[in-house]
This record gives sequence, structure tokens and C-alpha cells, in this order.
Amino acid sequence: MKLLFGCLSRLGGIRGYAKHLRVDGIKDIVAVASGKGGVGKSTTAVNLAVSLANKCQLKVGLLDADVYGPNVPTMMNINKKPEVTEDKKMIPIENYGVKCMSMGLLVDKDAAIVWRGPMVSNALAKMTRGVDWGDLDILVVDMPPGTGDTQIAISQNLQLSGALIVSTPQDVALMDARRGVTMFNKVDVPILGIVDNMSCFRCPHCGEPSFIFGKGGTHKLAAEMGLDLLGEIPLEVDIREGCDQGVPVVLSAPDSLVSKAYGDVAQKLIRKLEDHRFHPEIVL
Repeated sequence: MKLLFGCLSRLGGIRGYAKHLRVDGIKDIVAVASGKGGVGKSTTAVNLAVSLANKCQLKVGLLDADVYGPNVPTMMNINKKPEVTEDKKMIPIENYGVKCMSMGLLVDKDAAIVWRGPMVSNALAKMTRGVDWGDLDILVVDMPPGTGDTQIAISQNLQLSGALIVSTPQDVALMDARRGVTMFNKVDVPILGIVDNMSCFRCPHCGEPSFIFGKGGTHKLAAEMGLDLLGEIPLEVDIREGCDQGVPVVLSAPDSLVSKAYGDVAQKLIRKLEDHRFHPEIVL
């Protein structure tokens, strides 16, 4: 905690960053977002980042911007505090080929963050430009759930290449996902696509799918809003076990169908970014 506040006081908070939206050395910044919590956003962000680094051979960073509920340290099996360079920048902790930064690395594991908006914005500013990310092809940002001040601050103070929306097929989750799309549209952040998470559960005995959270809702939302559905991720025990054990499923079970699904999302995301880079006039 002292490390964080000391760096923040020297840097003077978020206002000094607003004039320069780009982060030195980072080609693309992609927000992984959802309108609500509990839909697997962090799990998607972690497995996407690890897929981009290991399957796509990119230089990848992962920013855990969910200040109030930082889960990336557990999911990525990292627990040491970052060191600080001579110019007062934090060095991200690397594992599985991904450079990571999270509030969970700066406070005690069981600490409750009870900050108001300005302090959260300052912390997020420090965890972006106050970090020595080096050269990255892509920085994946695990956004906090919702569409409030924190989400808007991130969108307005980082030059996001686009946002990836994660939702389950459940009607309630899709309502919030729609709000998330609307928020990004209002701050001129392109929507790269939607991921249908927990799309179904396949019985380990007979292989028949059970659509626990409904069927087809995410497809319908994507069609209605003119967005691409980048992938369907089933509900599997291996995903949960990987998160709890700190080994993402794309590494613990690389040949599984779910790992291939994450890999497909990563490949499609890269193509979307390349299309937009060479054809910026295209509305994603």
C-alpha cells in the first residue's frame, strides 16, 4: 500500500495523464468488459492473454483493472510485490509469458478496497503509465464490471483499440451486456466483438449439451447490434479448476475443446485489430 501511495503522490494523479492517451511501447490496448459481474470476464481475460502470448506468439500484458475484486494474481499464480525502477515505475510480474499488474499485488490478499472514485482513478493511472511495460503487442485490460465512473475513466484516459464484451446467454446478463456496448459507443471505443461464455454444459457421460443459462441469446444480441460473435466458451470444470489453481486452462489442457475455443477468439481478435488498423474507416 505504501508503495502505491508513494508513487501516486510523485506522479500527481490522473489529470497529468489525460493529455497523452497512448501508453509508450504498447501497440494495442483491448478492454475485456461486461455489464455485470459473475459472467466469467476475468477468466476470459486471463485465458485470452495467455493464448495471445503462447499460441499467437505475441508480447502481451495483462492489467487487472478490477480494483475492488482483483482476481488475476490468483488466476495467474503470482503473489509477489512489483519492484520499482530508478525512474519510479513499477515492474510488472511475469508468468506464463504475460506481464501482469494488479491491485492484488499492491495490497494484502484479504484487504478490502474501500476507496472512492478519485482514488480508484489515481490507482488505475498508476497501474498503466506508472508501469514499465516495455514493448507490448497488446495489453489486455480486465475491466471492472458495470458502466460507472471507473469504466468511463479508463475508456477516456487510455487509447483503447477496442472492447471485447463477455456475456452469458442469460437474459439478465444480456441486458447488462447491451448497456456495456452502449457505454463504449458513447465514448467512441470500437466494439471488437462478443464472447458467449458458459454457452452450455456438456455431460461428461453422454456428451449431450445442457443450456443452463439459455440458448441463442448472445447470438441474437450480436445480430441486433451488428456485432461479431467471436466465440462460444462452454461451462467446464477444467476452467474453474485452472482458475483456482493458478494455471489457465489453455495451458493445463491445451488440446481440449475449450482451449481451442479460447485460441480461436484470440486469432479472431488479432484479425479484427489488423483490419481496423489498415482500414480505420471500417466501423467495427
